[in-house]
Amino acid sequence: MTEMVYGSTPVAIREPVLPRWWRTIDRWAMSSVFILFGIGLLLGLAASVPLANRNGLDPFFYVQRQAVFGALGLMAMLGISMAPPALVRRLGILGFVAAFLLVAALPVMGEDHGKGAVRWLSIGGFSLQPSEFLKPGFVIVTAWLMAASQDLNGPPGKLISFAILVAVVGFLAMQPDFGQSALIVFVWGVIYFVAGAPMVLVGSVAGLVAVVGFVAYGASEHFARRIDGFLSPDVDPRTQLGYAANAIQEGGFFGVGVGEGQVKWQLPDAHTDFIIAVAAEEYGLMLVLVILALFGVVVVRSLIRLMGECDPFTRLAGSGLACIFGVQAMINMGVAVRLLPAKGMTLPFVSYGGSSIIAAGITVGMLLALTRARPRDRMAEIFGKHRR
Repeated sequence: MTEMVYGSTPVAIREPVLPRWWRTIDRWAMSSVFILFGIGLLLGLAASVPLANRNGLDPFFYVQRQAVFGALGLMAMLGISMAPPALVRRLGILGFVAAFLLVAALPVMGEDHGKGAVRWLSIGGFSLQPSEFLKPGFVIVTAWLMAASQDLNGPPGKLISFAILVAVVGFLAMQPDFGQSALIVFVWGVIYFVAGAPMVLVGSVAGLVAVVGFVAYGASEHFARRIDGFLSPDVDPRTQLGYAANAIQEGGFFGVGVGEGQVKWQLPDAHTDFIIAVAAEEYGLMLVLVILALFGVVVVRSLIRLMGECDPFTRLAGSGLACIFGVQAMINMGVAVRLLPAKGMTLPFVSYGGSSIIAAGITVGMLLALTRARPRDRMAEIFGKHRR
């Protein structure tokens, strides 16, 4: 009788999690990541064999480890991509705190692994590079603070984020790791710019970075050596940059053939920092262009989807994650072709490295979660069509 008078109570029908995730996720970006990982395994079959031979290991030891680390990274990506923005924010903040504490512990507990920079912690027989996990967490914390500063009576988020930036860069410079420091400063500037920073202030920050770089050049022999090598008009053919440049030239458009490249036998970091040189030599410019296009798909599609985002945190965090992912790839490939000084930075999902690939999975997982289509995006599209 009550239902006849007042009507029945509507029952909300919830769409299952997996179908909703599949319908709202950016499948083009996600597919590009899987293809990049597949290319990384393919290149690892060639690039890591010489290192395994030098260390007396099974020829495909490093490829097998890459497959395991890659599976963990991709699972992290898929799991985090299902999270709502609020959960991404919580995970990012907790992750940043944990990674920052580990980075702060490096001067006391860290190891250099013969690289001249104390960047790794040995935990349970595995080497961990905390700075890789610091980057996505820093983006989330910075976006959260800057978004909160836009609220009425909100905290001074820009100032607090700048203080955090100084602390992070200070600890990274102590390693020294100027490449990651520059990347952190860049992504902070991107988020600040998207948040509406005046151009005068952005220019001032850029000038400050230049001054710090000049001071670092005089204070750090490690940093000065890399800058001098980059600025030198002649490239020593016996250096890593020399071998990489020669390999890229030898590859041409279509490469010298699968397994026929020589740079993997000459470079100690052919499977990590200079993996693109192996790709260029054996597969030619065509594969390099494919890799560039795949990174471009992830970054450009993410930024396009974020353009219609109304939530400040989602827009800022997504922009920062997309840019830090794309710029890291640009730095890695730019070093190989001598457009940038040597940085010791991996190519996400392609280079060998447990910390690198798992952190990249976390980064892209957060990006996919923040760029998922939401009901308000669809309503904005409908209203936009009506206005036209």
